[in-house]
Amino acid sequence: MMNALRTFSDNLGRHFQKGKPLEKLYPLYEATDSFLFTPGTRATKAPFIHDKADLKRVMVLVVLAVIPAAFFGIFNAGYQAELALGVAPQWTDALLRGLMAILPIILVSYTVGGFWEVLFACTRKHEINEGFFVTGILFALTLPPHIPLWQVAIGISFGVVVGKEIFGGTGMNIVNPALAARAFLFFAYPGQMSGDKAWLAVDGVSKATPLAVLAAAPAGTPATTALTQAGYTWHQLFIGFIPGSIGETSKLACLLGLALLLITGVASWRIIAGCVVGLLTTSWLVVLLHGPHSAIQATLPPHWHLVLGGFAFGAIFMATDPVSASATQIGRWIYGILIGVFVVLIRVFNPAYPEAVMLSILVMNIFAPLIDHIIVEQHIRRRASRG
Repeated sequence: MMNALRTFSDNLGRHFQKGKPLEKLYPLYEATDSFLFTPGTRATKAPFIHDKADLKRVMVLVVLAVIPAAFFGIFNAGYQAELALGVAPQWTDALLRGLMAILPIILVSYTVGGFWEVLFACTRKHEINEGFFVTGILFALTLPPHIPLWQVAIGISFGVVVGKEIFGGTGMNIVNPALAARAFLFFAYPGQMSGDKAWLAVDGVSKATPLAVLAAAPAGTPATTALTQAGYTWHQLFIGFIPGSIGETSKLACLLGLALLLITGVASWRIIAGCVVGLLTTSWLVVLLHGPHSAIQATLPPHWHLVLGGFAFGAIFMATDPVSASATQIGRWIYGILIGVFVVLIRVFNPAYPEAVMLSILVMNIFAPLIDHIIVEQHIRRRASRG
């Protein structure tokens, strides 16, 4: 069966070769062939895979790892809508309602982003990279569940074209394309991306996210008191039955994805551990040193920072992007720690921008090459001194 399929694909591929009528559409044939069979080529630029797995299978593993967060996000969107309607949430009804809201977002992300991928691949005559399967789903999961679909199309267009293709395509981008897309939407359409209006369970019914509760709490109110009065407990934030971006609400679902990434060796545990260490250490110091006139976020215990906002989703799925993250072992620790540090500092000292994970990762994406350069230069000098 496989031999027959291989023969059919080879015969079909002759029509896409140079000088043939379908030459300009060769990237489409190559992408289909690569999906069905293991590629016979080797990578010449990052990301590199140093074992029997190829890039296609690594990207498939990332998509599989994000499925628990996606599934929970779909269910939670329907669950929040059922609560807003004043009816007892039913699993099947909530899942169906959530699917009707979230599936169009994912489809638009893949369709519009896929169009740009194919267009640039055909124009530049290079292969369609499997990395877009990851970018398309991660971007969709960073969005509020009721964002207008035209904004989804604009955002993914910016992420693919400006965030990646203008730098030369996959492996050449300096920032995570999915985060670049979300950052563009956040600053271009803040009304739909932040605040109570972004979290409409049903038309006319909104609810503040935990970070928005802290930003709006009266001065002098302890952070945990403000959250519990708004109906948010640590356990609830960990499980994820709260308003928020589609994929970020359930930290438990994110941890399930993390287990797969660590078992398969796809994600760097050093980056994730560095993010946690940086966040816990900085938040502990802020709590220790805060004064009577400090922002309410300064009173938030370290373990609460772990379950607020998109920290878990960002640290696990975004910060570990092999292209835009640090590549050296020591550099990954520094890179991750600084992300955790910036998350706390932005949350505490810039309450107008409560969700700091996106900005922190983008900033460190820019500095990752510098960190690796310094580490490599130190290794070179150390070896030279020994010689």
